[in-house]
Amino acid sequence: MTHALASLPIIDIAPYLEPEAERNPTKCQSTSDALHNACVEYGFFYLDISRFIDPSEPEELTRLAREFFTLPQEEKDKIGLEHQDYARGYQRLKQNVTNGKADNHEGIDFYKPVEKPDKSKPVWGENQWPDIPGFKHKYEQWIEKMKKLGLIVMEAMSVGLKMTTEEWLELRAQVNDSFWVMRIIGYPPLPTDDDGFSCGAHKDYGCLTFLYADPTRSALQVFLRQPGVTAPALDGLPTEHGTEEGMWINADPVPNCVVCNIGEMWEIWTNGLYKSTLHRVLHRGSSYRIPFFFEPNFTANVVPLRAALRLLTSQDKESSSNDKQTYKSVVYGDFLLRKVNTNFALDGKGKYD
Repeated sequence: MTHALASLPIIDIAPYLEPEAERNPTKCQSTSDALHNACVEYGFFYLDISRFIDPSEPEELTRLAREFFTLPQEEKDKIGLEHQDYARGYQRLKQNVTNGKADNHEGIDFYKPVEKPDKSKPVWGENQWPDIPGFKHKYEQWIEKMKKLGLIVMEAMSVGLKMTTEEWLELRAQVNDSFWVMRIIGYPPLPTDDDGFSCGAHKDYGCLTFLYADPTRSALQVFLRQPGVTAPALDGLPTEHGTEEGMWINADPVPNCVVCNIGEMWEIWTNGLYKSTLHRVLHRGSSYRIPFFFEPNFTANVVPLRAALRLLTSQDKESSSNDKQTYKSVVYGDFLLRKVNTNFALDGKGKYD
């Protein structure tokens, strides 16, 4: 059976990389429309950033990641989570938890540096960097580029939502000091007798995720909602999409692209017009992935956007719908802390409980 949504769209962000005065309005609108459609239909897409980065940059990041993860365990443990705030630092294999089940990967987490760090407070410690030549410098360069990319994509999405200039500036003020997160993840082969995943099914809880992955195929899987379609069990592994109808598809790496997906903050901003999408990772071989999470400011009050409500009202009139439910607002920092508390928790108890 052929499914209309069986592959993710590829969207070129190049029109928005030009200086504002030199942008081609038609090309920018086309990019914005493509982003809007992808967010409505998928919640995921490939972002072509060939005009934004040199391909050798993420390849070097992968090399550095491989160098770290092949170190002796005692060396990696020197920057373990327990030395800081239980959020920043290295996690051992199966220390990260999704849906109450240990994930078969190890990683290092970094967050936006904060003023007056205090490791006794959740996510308020200091980042811990491996003692590998060039590691911190190369990754900090990547962070700056991803922060810039985040603002570019947000602007393009505001056009797709038909936001006014004033409305875009209001939204920009909620993300211009992004409380970003970056993970460096090492995936060993998933044991054949394992009843879990390299990373279990989940939705990202922030704003935008930019994922660079090595060329490993059939690893990242995205759940596409499709009424009337039942996702088959995969190699005897547990079903992870509940009662939702749809199918799991592979989101294999595409040259010169990052995989981008929207998080739960965009679902609130658009009052459900855009929905954060389930995804998971399943590895049968070793792999390295570097997701960057472009998030709202820590103190941002995330509420449904007027532009999204206008679009939804227009749709309701066309469909004669009377569903006027509005998403509740959240302060991003409070929402983040609730989520982080369960990232490394088992038996329902969080690190900060």
